[in-house]
Amino acid sequence: MENVLQHLKNLGFTDLEAKCLHVLAVSGTQTGYEIAKGLGVSRSNVYAALQKLAEKGAVLTSHGEPTVYQSVPIEEIGERMEAELQASIRYVKEHLPKQETHMSEYFSLEGETKVIERIRSELRRAKEEAFCDLSPEEAKLLRDDIREVSAQGVRVIVMPTRDAGTGFYPFARKRGEGLKGQQGRKFAILIDRKLAIIGTRGVEDPTVAMITEHPAMVELLYNHFCSSVVLQELQQDMGTKLEDKYGKNFKKIIQKQIDGKVPEPKKSDEGKVVALKLHAGNEIAGELGHLDEGVSGGELLIDESAREDNPEKLEQGKSEQGMPEQEKLEQRKSGQGKRKKKK
Repeated sequence: MENVLQHLKNLGFTDLEAKCLHVLAVSGTQTGYEIAKGLGVSRSNVYAALQKLAEKGAVLTSHGEPTVYQSVPIEEIGERMEAELQASIRYVKEHLPKQETHMSEYFSLEGETKVIERIRSELRRAKEEAFCDLSPEEAKLLRDDIREVSAQGVRVIVMPTRDAGTGFYPFARKRGEGLKGQQGRKFAILIDRKLAIIGTRGVEDPTVAMITEHPAMVELLYNHFCSSVVLQELQQDMGTKLEDKYGKNFKKIIQKQIDGKVPEPKKSDEGKVVALKLHAGNEIAGELGHLDEGVSGGELLIDESAREDNPEKLEQGKSEQGMPEQEKLEQRKSGQGKRKKKK
């Protein structure tokens, strides 16, 4: 009963009008006195509500004493209200002043229904393309909307978020201390490179989103999608090579450029000590000593076998540090000539 009353109120009836309609729908016909007694409401309030219902065409009244009331079939009420609503919508569309709206501010949305319905509405308005970064749950929820938009000729690109547990995440990292309390699944949508929607949904947190056409946010989100697409393609074509050189999910680059961590010198599989080129002033560089600026990153190799099998070669390697490349070549040629004469 409560749900029926709520929907009647959604149609524009007051609480008491909805209750009167419900009573008449159940009993068929009743007097105002009987309705008031059944609801436990004053007769004057009930008669006023019945009068309004009669004016709206929702109830019929008899002549004579006492007056008897009967509900009009709900199908008839619905058809009349729908016709009136459509007529009002047409009139407002034709006469309400129109202006181009630009959401240059950042607007917030909160609540499952508000957020999802707004996303669906914006997707349906897409004219050229829609980029979607979604978890499986949100992708399933919006599946029909995405298919409908795609069928209309809109180019749709859907990428799974890190929360999905699949796909390629070049900058996948653990949540920072300040993000540990946020458990919702993240999503991001960019419509026609003009409208950005970012938010979280699910788990224990309420569904929230931010929507804007601000150029800064639109550009940031567009660059995010472009980077993800490019890196996804590179991963598919050169996955093994990229991982060997830069680590899984580009971990080495992130440690160096984002985290400010420089890998410690380590021993390679070929028994060589690899000393990475370090920036002057780096804390670790001060401990290890600066490498020759003419050497490119990660390439000053000293063969450990030289320490045991060829002391002369080891000494040569030490003496060459700091030399220009041309002098190194000349010294090596000279040394090779001397060794041949000895033989």
